[in-house]
Amino acid sequence: MLYEQTTLNCNGHLLDLSDPIVMGVINVTPDSFYPGSRFSGEDAVLAQAEQMLIEGSNPETSGGAILDIGGMSSRPGAKIISEGEELQRVLPVVKAIIKRFPDALISIDTIRSGVAKACISEGACMVNDISAGKYDPQMFETIAALQNVPYILMHMKGDTPDTMQKQAFYDDIAVEVLDFFIKKIGILRGLGVKDIVIDPGFGFGKKINHNYTLLKQLHVFKILEVPILAGLSRKSMIWKTLNITPEEALNGTSILNFVALQQGAKILRVHDVKEAMQAIQLFKRLTE
Repeated sequence: MLYEQTTLNCNGHLLDLSDPIVMGVINVTPDSFYPGSRFSGEDAVLAQAEQMLIEGSNPETSGGAILDIGGMSSRPGAKIISEGEELQRVLPVVKAIIKRFPDALISIDTIRSGVAKACISEGACMVNDISAGKYDPQMFETIAALQNVPYILMHMKGDTPDTMQKQAFYDDIAVEVLDFFIKKIGILRGLGVKDIVIDPGFGFGKKINHNYTLLKQLHVFKILEVPILAGLSRKSMIWKTLNITPEEALNGTSILNFVALQQGAKILRVHDVKEAMQAIQLFKRLTE
């Protein structure tokens, strides 16, 4: 029987995953693929953070949404910005949210160990790295040294968003992604990292058919005995399939989020927290 991890130690706060939870996306970037996720100015960021925390609350567990703060776009073709520019974007946001909402759980979406460390020192409690340590060789050791900071390990074919779609070729995508996770988790465990979350990286170095194959086989990754995060929100696998725009892709997002829950996802990374929580509530009712 497989072990199911139901808690994450977020810098001293025990996050309950016995029920699936939501991670709300707040991008302090000018070029993220979905305009509805971009926020500039402290007031706008705090208003969005408050809305997500309210909509993501779970009265049964006293839990709430994780806020995922990103200062660099990871859309296909996006360029890498300097570390200084990234810090200028994200540090004031982390500080402002923690000051207004001291109990908020903040994930920092970064490929740089320096940015991760700086944000953790200001109150963030989780690191979301789309490069899985490939961009910054110091990332894994930094996570190990921080201790009690969950690390989200994502699969991306290629080294950066700028090149990933040029390498979207697989013989068996589920096997390749599983092998990737096994190797990376082994390294992290060897360094003493306790809490790891895996993200198959929908849309990152994957064509539309790869994404749907991966979603259908998401349950396979439960053998790794770590929580699974699904980031499907408004992605091109939805709007290109339906011949619509990202702005029109909320309904499709909700449908695929429900499929991800059925496949074992414990964290839904989304732009629309209320609708994701509704999907979780209906999933819970179905499985009672």
